[in-house]
Amino acid sequence: MKGDRVEIVIDAGGEGSRTYEVVASRAGRRVEVANRRGVVEVSEVTRTGSPVRTARFMASRVLALVEYPIADEPHADDTGPT
Repeated sequence: MKGDRVEIVIDAGGEGSRTYEVVASRAGRRVEVANRRGVVEVSEVTRTGSPVRTARFMASRVLALVEYPIADEPHADDTGPT
């Protein structure tokens, strides 16, 4: 969904930490996270599953990985005036 995003905080050694963000930039795209063989891979993919953009990080360097999904349906509190 457009607006779907993942924030990745990594240990940058002597510099402290760095924050990266992968965002689903267009309608119909989503962000997927995979952890394979010591590598964390965050990809923006299309509806058909084709990766558009991919970021890879060593799993030992990742301090935090925060997913911010977009809600499919609005909550009862989010409705406007009727």
